Amino acid sequence: MNKKLSIAIDGPAGAGKTTQAKALAKALGYVYVDTGAMYRALAVYMQDEELKDVPEILPEVNLQSTWDEKGNQRMSINGVDVTDRLRTPEISRLASDISAIPEVRDFLLETQREIARENNVVMEGRDIGTVILPDATLKVFLTASLDERAWRRSRQLEPGTYLLPSVKKDIERRDRNDSSRDAAPLAQAEDAILVDCTHMNIKETTQAVLRLWDEALARKAD
Repeated sequence: MNKKLSIAIDGPAGAGKTTQAKALAKALGYVYVDTGAMYRALAVYMQDEELKDVPEILPEVNLQSTWDEKGNQRMSINGVDVTDRLRTPEISRLASDISAIPEVRDFLLETQREIARENNVVMEGRDIGTVILPDATLKVFLTASLDERAWRRSRQLEPGTYLLPSVKKDIERRDRNDSSRDAAPLAQAEDAILVDCTHMNIKETTQAVLRLWDEALARKAD
């Protein structure tokens, strides 16, 4: 079997990783994988069950990723679809906290790698290029200024709104947590290409990454 192709997209909260990964997967006909959704699904389960000790409950967790006809990833935990509950600020904070737990990362690591072994993927998260897919065909570190990321996230939460101070504060907190944690901290892989999309719209960013992808495939063919 030929080795599957993969694009690893890492970056801080609000940089547009999900939007770009979905767009790239659609353009290339690849499977879109949001690793952050897996942590968020665990966070929903913890919240519902009022749990504190995450490692202790992992053996009883059945986490499943499926994809609908449009290529959107859906998350179920113990048979319950929780996809529509993953994007609240509270779940985002809890997911960031539990993602720092080594046992949680180990629990999800093999699942994430197995998806990439079986499919051509565009996988996004915070340690894709450094830990999950160190041999990815292309690694991109997508970022934008703090104010721009906070503004974009504010518009997602409340359409028509401009930068919300509470959102900016939350993103600053997540940046600190993700970059300083002991287990797989957020960092740009040495061979990842930095894409700063502060002054680019969605389409321009997608086109920029597709150009990088063409270049990566050309290098692979040499």
